[in-house]
This record gives sequence, C-alpha cells and structure tokens, in this order.
Amino acid sequence: MTVRSEPAQHAGMRASNLALVLGEVARTGPVSRARVAARTGLTKSSVSGLVADLISAGLIGESGPAATERGRPATALSLAPGGTAGLGLEINVDYLAAVVTDLTDAPRYHHVVRRDNRDREVDEVVADLVEVARTAAGSAAAQGLPLAGACVAVPGLAVDGTVIRTPNLRWPRVDLADAVGEATGLDVELENEANLAALGEMWFGGHEHEGGPLRDFVHVSGEIGIGGGIVVGGEVFRGAHAGAGELGHVVVAPDGPRCACGGHGCLERMAGQQEILSRAQVATMADLTRACEAGDRAALDAVTDAGRHLGVALASVLTLLDPAAIVLGGAFATLAPWLATATEASIARHTGATAPPPLLVSGLGSDAAVRGAAGTVVRRVIDDPAAYLARRP
Repeated sequence: MTVRSEPAQHAGMRASNLALVLGEVARTGPVSRARVAARTGLTKSSVSGLVADLISAGLIGESGPAATERGRPATALSLAPGGTAGLGLEINVDYLAAVVTDLTDAPRYHHVVRRDNRDREVDEVVADLVEVARTAAGSAAAQGLPLAGACVAVPGLAVDGTVIRTPNLRWPRVDLADAVGEATGLDVELENEANLAALGEMWFGGHEHEGGPLRDFVHVSGEIGIGGGIVVGGEVFRGAHAGAGELGHVVVAPDGPRCACGGHGCLERMAGQQEILSRAQVATMADLTRACEAGDRAALDAVTDAGRHLGVALASVLTLLDPAAIVLGGAFATLAPWLATATEASIARHTGATAPPPLLVSGLGSDAAVRGAAGTVVRRVIDDPAAYLARRP
C-alpha cells in the first residue's frame, strides 16, 4: 500500500492527514496516539482529532492499555476488522470467483463456481457474476461488514472499466464495471487478472527479498490463458496502454500452432493448461496431478515440455526486466514439482546466467487474482479514507 510519510501543509490537509494517520496505523499497529504523532510529524492534538474521526467511521479500533510511555498507560490503535471490506470478483475462462476481505486483510468469504465460459454469451456470464457478487455481499452483510466497493479481475485487457480484449473468451468491448455496479450498487473497478494476481502475491504471498517483502518480481499466472504481472518497486507496471505482461502471447515456437490472438507458437499454445492436459491425455488438473504423482510418462513429458517452453519465454523476461524473482502461480504452482526443473534448465540455457533469480512457487495458486482484487479495494480505503467517508450513507 502507499503510505504517506509527511504531514500535508496545503489544501486538502484533512484528507491527506487522515490518510497519513490511517496508513501509519495500518503499517505499524497496534500503536499509541503518541507514537503516531511522533512518526507522522503531526501534533498530538491533531492526531487525537483525526483518530476520533477514524474510530467514529469504524476504520480504527482501540484496545488497552497495551503500551506504556513515560509511565502512562496508553491505548493501542489498530485497524478495525469490522470497519469495512473489499469485494474481489474474478471472471476466468473456466470459473467465476468471489472473495470478501476485511480491513486487516483477513478473508471473510470465498466462493468459486466452476464453469466453462468460452462459448457462453457475455450477458449470461455477467449475470452469473452478478449473482456471485450478490451472494458474497449478502455474506458480508450478515457479518456486519459494509463493502467499500468491488474490483473485478478479467482475463484480458481492461481500460477505464471496459473490457477491451479477451482472447480466450472472444468478447467484444464490454462496459463491465458499469454493468456490475448498476446491478450491485457498488463502486466497481476493473483490472487484468495477471496484474491483480501479482498484487495478491505481493500482499499475501509471504515472499521476502533481502529482509523485506518481495517488491520487484514477475508473477506468471498459469491457467488456460497465461498472463504475466510485472511488479516494480511495489507497483504494477501496466505499460503505456495497459497491455504490459502479456506473457502468454510471447512467441516461443515460431512454426507452432495458431493462437487465438492470431499469432503462431505463442506460449499459451505451447504451455497453457489446456495444451498440457491434451498432451497428457487427461481431462482435469486433478487427473494430471495424480498421473504425475504416479509417474505416468505421458503426463510427465507433457509437463516437462511446458516447462521448457515457459523457460524460453522467461529467459527473455529476465534479460529485459532483471527482476529479483519469478513467481509461478495458478496451474504452474500446482505443477511446480514436475515443471520447475525443466523451466530452470531452459532459463539457464537461453540466458547463460550462472545465478538466475529464484523461481518461487505461489502459495495462493488460482486464488491470487481474486485475493488481489479484494485487497485493492481495501487499500483504496487506507490510501484515501476521506473519499471513503464521503461516500458513506
């Protein structure tokens, strides 16, 4: 999350300082008012007034005495678990998902609907997503959690609330944010699923680099489609037209089969989930995992081939971006025990690097994008609590 480190001295001071105080509590809580004042540079009286507003809004709770400063017991301030929550939604090729995350990042609801969306009408998929969203909102309401908004992860290019391109769903332009917002009454934003998966991994994946959270890496979303989320300095890199990270359409076999994007030999066609299942002659990922565990030759060869093609694509990524790590997510995380060795060998062959960055395995798997979507909403509140307060009934 973005946390301000200095008090504001200009118009909008209250809004900026609300964010400053809430950000400090989010970063270091439980913490006393005196320490918030010392760390932010605000006066103790200013902090007390801002904290009172945040407590009244339900964003901060206090408990104590939890610390002692100069011999005086002090109450501790923390984010309030019941203050507000974010709704994360995901449309993917073969499932819909929803997660509700509270202000402390704790998941409070999680549901996945397995359904092949490739040959369905857009309106049908959107109607199903709205139903998933309403059920999730009902669970939040039953827990006394007001939703601050929703974020939808989509398997394609999304700009300003509109789906521009979805190669695997073949959708036309869809004003998806407006459609979901009108049906649910929530403020809705839209983002590419690979970008959100990368954010979910950074916030919830638990990986560290040089003693701190991993903040420079590439997350590879391995589903039926393959996406790459690029994180630089703790922020997603989207490119000039929000199209960065389309790893699935990097060409790894120029004479390979035609891809849905119109190209030939794209990584998605050579190492996508559907291709691996087909070559392994199994129907589902569960079947594939069991076959690999049993030492089935066709399954192991299919996964190894996918790992080699993935390594070809990642070699170029490493050469171009020099990330601290690569994180394998989705199906690639599930298949890592049989895929990672081939991927590492392919990277080494195509880069000549003697010490390439580590190949890490996501603990979130296919949940990374929807967790990142819910976390995005929560962080909007922490970064700008004044805007959230202005929207409250």
